[in-house]
Amino acid sequence: MPQSLTALILTFNEEMHIERCIRSLEGVAERICIVDSHSTDRTVEIARSLGAEVLQNPWKNYATQFQHGLDSFGIDSDWTMRIDADEYLDAQLRASLTAWLAAPRPEINALYLRRKIVFLGRPILHGFFYPALMLRVWRTGQGRIESRWMDEHIVLDAPVSETLTGDLVDHNLNDLSWWIGKHNGYATREVYDMVEILERRHAGKDRGMEAMSGQAARKRWLKEKVYTRLPITLRSSLYFFYRYVIGRGFLDGKEGFFFHFLQGFWYRTLVEAKLLELQQQAQAEGLRPYALLQRRGVFEQTSVAPKT
Repeated sequence: MPQSLTALILTFNEEMHIERCIRSLEGVAERICIVDSHSTDRTVEIARSLGAEVLQNPWKNYATQFQHGLDSFGIDSDWTMRIDADEYLDAQLRASLTAWLAAPRPEINALYLRRKIVFLGRPILHGFFYPALMLRVWRTGQGRIESRWMDEHIVLDAPVSETLTGDLVDHNLNDLSWWIGKHNGYATREVYDMVEILERRHAGKDRGMEAMSGQAARKRWLKEKVYTRLPITLRSSLYFFYRYVIGRGFLDGKEGFFFHFLQGFWYRTLVEAKLLELQQQAQAEGLRPYALLQRRGVFEQTSVAPKT
């Protein structure tokens, strides 16, 4: 018997993208559930007109919003899928996912999808960005989302996975000013995660990697065990060189140059500058950065226990 799939989407002012996303799921997902952060445009109207179920919840971060959806919709399908509003399934992925649901292998509980980013109208195929293998479909009840401010993943305790053919296309249609504003917000959230990494390291309690697998685990290991140990003034330059030269990002043309420079150098430099600013603010108040963020309500008032 074919198995069922529920797609869970988070939205805020996505009227430009939501129909494209939902249309790509037609015939694949039997149920489409949306957690909306009180959009002020026609996102909710469009989604409901296309048969999606919508609830609204105030935004804190992606992880808490997504978990709210998992907890609130009573998902009882065989499989659950995570997809962003500005993403869509290409024709090959629609076909491979439909075929999988028609005859799934019983030992598999997680499906990796190949994400392809389109920037300034051009697919980004180099710089170690394609294919980005993302765990986006899992057996309902077995996956949970990490509690992080940034770069959160779906994790399973014992993943047995398969990768489907076709692409999950990430093509945001907003302009470059919007993209820069979004990444400014990302940078602030990433600083929160970096502060927690540094605090755990100071306390001798580095976060484990046992819940993650595949490409995501390797990327997290490099970020937490290697990248954060490099000098703060060199990290973004080395990362850009790694992507643009070693990863042959130059083959992505002029659009690729702007993508790898902005996302690989400018964005990483912005994160480092915000981290330095926070460290200076904390020093002025005689606090560690983690404690300062606790005072600001970013972290709960429980500190990472020091080594004994």
